[in-house]
This record gives sequence, C-alpha cells and structure tokens, in this order.
Amino acid sequence: MAQVVLKNVKKVYPGVPKPAVEQVSLEIQDKEFVVLVGPSGCGKSTTLRMIAGLEEITAGEIYIGDRLVNDVPPKDRDIAMVFQNYALYPHMTVYKNMAFGLMLRKFPKAEIDRRVREAAEILGITEYLDRKPKALSGGQRQRVAVGRAIVRKPQVFLFDEPLSNLDAKMRVQMRTEISKLHHRLQATMIYVTHDQVEAMTMGDRIVVMNDARIQQIAEPIDLYDNPANKFVAECGGNYAASLYPAKLAADKGFHQLLWTDGMTHEYFEESGTIDFPVYDAHVEALRNHNNKRVTFGVRPEDFFDPSYQKADPHYRELKARIEVVEPMGSEVYLYLTTGRHPFIARVEAHVRAETNDEKALLMNAAKGHYFDIETEKTIV
Repeated sequence: MAQVVLKNVKKVYPGVPKPAVEQVSLEIQDKEFVVLVGPSGCGKSTTLRMIAGLEEITAGEIYIGDRLVNDVPPKDRDIAMVFQNYALYPHMTVYKNMAFGLMLRKFPKAEIDRRVREAAEILGITEYLDRKPKALSGGQRQRVAVGRAIVRKPQVFLFDEPLSNLDAKMRVQMRTEISKLHHRLQATMIYVTHDQVEAMTMGDRIVVMNDARIQQIAEPIDLYDNPANKFVAECGGNYAASLYPAKLAADKGFHQLLWTDGMTHEYFEESGTIDFPVYDAHVEALRNHNNKRVTFGVRPEDFFDPSYQKADPHYRELKARIEVVEPMGSEVYLYLTTGRHPFIARVEAHVRAETNDEKALLMNAAKGHYFDIETEKTIV
C-alpha cells in the first residue's frame, strides 16, 4: 500500500471561469481510510478522479507512494476504483467480471482463480460466481464491483459514492462491510460521499469540501466537536448545528439571541430575544467580539425536554412551535421554529409532541459554537 499526497492541485475546465477544484493540498497516510464529503458540485469527485488519472490536473502535483503521477496513465497508477453505477460487464459472469482485469494483464490462470475465489469468500459472493449481473441485487452487484478491485491488490482503493444506488438497509450493511474490509486488507482507501453519516461512521479522517476548496480535515469526533467554520457546523446531516444570529456581552457573561426577518437579515431586538450564559471556558476567547453580533450554533442533541433533565446553570428555556415530529424508535426528532428561526431538537423517545404544539425546551449554551459573522470562521 502507499500514501497519497496532493500539493496545490487545481482543476479548471475549458470555458468555465470558476475552478472545479482550487488549491487542494492533502496528505493521506499509508493504510488510512479518508472520506471526502460535501454537497454536489463541491469538487470531491473531481478530486478523486484526478487521483485516479481520469481527469487531467490543471496545476499542482499528485504523488502515489514516492512517485509523481501527474502524467502517468490510470492503468499504470496501481489504483482500483469502485464506481457508483457498478460498471459491470452485463454479458460476463461474476467470475469473469472479477477476473477480467487480471486476464488483460496476462496473470497465470491459477493465480487468477485463487485471487477471484479469495475475494469472493471475503465478500460472501462465492455462490454467485456463475451468475450474470442481471441476476443479482444491487448490493450483490456492488460486492462484485468491490471484489473486482480487491483482486487487483492495488496500492490505493478509490470509492466514488459506491452506495448511492442502494436502499437504506443495504447502505448500512455495505458501509459496515467496507469498513471491515479496510481493517482486513489494511489498505489505503479514499472514499467520496455526500452522506455525512457515512463519513462520520467510516472515515479515520474526514475532508470536508465546499465551493471547490477544503474547509476542514479532521478525525470525526474532532470535526464534530470543533467545526472550523459555519459551513462545517451546518453540514452534519442529522448532527448539523442549528444557527442563530446573536449579540455577545462576554464581559457580562451572556449572549443574546436575536431574530431576523429571514429575508433582509435585519436584526430585531424585540421582546422575544433570550439571554444565554456564555460558558466560562469560552469567555476569554470571545472578549474580542464583545458587544458584536456573531452566529451561534447548537446541535440537536443539546436540546432537552425540561421534564426529563435536571437544572443546570448553563441551560435556558426556549419556547418554540413544532412543525414536524419524526419518531425514530430510540429517540424523537422535533423540527421547530422560534422567533423567525427553524431548528432541530433530538429528545427522548417517550417525549410526547404533536405538530403545531407550543413546546418548551432547554438549550445547553455550554455546548454552543460561535462564528464570526463576516469570515464565518469559528471564534471558540
């Protein structure tokens, strides 16, 4: 296996003024599982395709191991790629689909057979080796696509949104299988997805991309606890922070939530504003923003139903109207609005809530995140 290094990589398509990828620098260690995550059009798949050699880079350098591969064709980069649409040959059996790449490289038949059957055993598809792709389910086809990559024994595995076409249950199963495969093979893997849950549960490190640039590179828990900017805090799927305009009075130990009209973003310091305590450990970091407006964010799990939570000096009550109730079995997600702001709260499964009800919740200000209103970078 090998490390992968990108140095100031840029991609500009002819006739398109805005770069698809801008100044991306990234170092992926040998045997590491790194996930690139972000919205459609952010540059994550283009970055992966440049590593694979399927897209030419406009500027910068890409290394696989110690070798500069800018001008190396894809077939000579010693990588294997798993695509979203499986890319299987419909007229070939599973066995031949997995063996085809090795046959082109003129491997001995005995070695091809050994590798194919070994990969099939790992993926649990031995009984399907004589079938053609049309006789397989989506999950089974994706296993074949992964198996075709495994038999190559490449230095680097690349996955381009491989689970997007699967149903919810199969997605969970396959992401578990891919994680187990990484531990078994001890391989360098780079995985692209727009699904934040996949990113959080699979990656050793996560690379968050937006607008053609890297926003943050971190381990999942660090990304969750310490988002570098407002975008990273917002892109967590069910874990995304709800954001509010606020005014700081750090020297007095509190901040005040403000409402905006949602259209012109004019602030209204009306009777509905709420004072929240600034967490003691945050006061010093916030002093430079004293008496300034900032963006305050808090995650769904940092709201609590007052009936099931003990009092705490950093909690404040927030009254809101319930828009949608999503029972998840072990928990309930409430989609609410307060003032002019929507937010999401995750509460205990036994909390009773109905659409259009007025609900009082507690917010834990100690878990809050603060972002500069101009740069959108984190303050604390």
